[in-house]
Parts: sequence; C-alpha cells; structure tokens
Amino acid sequence: MELKAGIYIKSTDALIGSFFEHTTILLVEHNEAGSVGFVTNKPLGKSLHELIEFNQSKPFPLLDGGPVDREHLFVLHMRPDLIDGGKQMTNGLYLGGNMEQVIEAINTRAVNQQEMQVFIGYCG
Repeated sequence: MELKAGIYIKSTDALIGSFFEHTTILLVEHNEAGSVGFVTNKPLGKSLHELIEFNQSKPFPLLDGGPVDREHLFVLHMRPDLIDGGKQMTNGLYLGGNMEQVIEAINTRAVNQQEMQVFIGYCG
C-alpha cells in the first residue's frame, strides 16, 4: 500500500496494548519529512463545551486524535463555505480554519459530526 494524504490506515495486532490499539488513522500529510494523521475512531469522552476555553459553546464530541500535542484542538471539516482559512486536504476535507467560525457553526448547528470532527492531539 502506498502511503499518501487522504488515505485511512488501520492498526494491526502488533499494536495491541498501545495507544493505537483498534484505531483507524486518516493521514492528512505524508512526505519525506514524515506523516501527520488523526485517529478518527477514538472518542475522548468529553465534549467541547466541557473545556474551560469553550464552556459557552454547545456540546460537540471531541475525538482523541493522537498522542502528540494534546494541548491544542485540531479541526477537520467539509464546510469551507462556513469556515475560512482551512488548508484543503483531499476528499473534500479541510484542516483547521477560523476557530471563531468553527464555534459559530457548532453553536448554530450548521455542521454535524459527519461534516466536522474536532480532535485533541494528532499522530506524527
């Protein structure tokens, strides 16, 4: 299998007992410098509104994106019409963007979990 941005990879039995046990990772970057991705099937068990910085927002589930940089939120979305500044990935996905617009889209329920995912951490 050729690794490239936009593909999903699944963990193998060799990863049982690790952070990556039974995970699916979406690669968002892959080049000679390395790879970056997000675990897409591991709920964090918290909602956005439970974080102090976002306690005024509506509930929106957070995903455990990976063990790297667990101090920041990362957003993958399919709504460049609502969220400016995202980096276009593949498959109609955008990484990041204007966080005020992300929160507005959540609060007005203009996006759902199929159109946007919010992660704490990433895989690098």
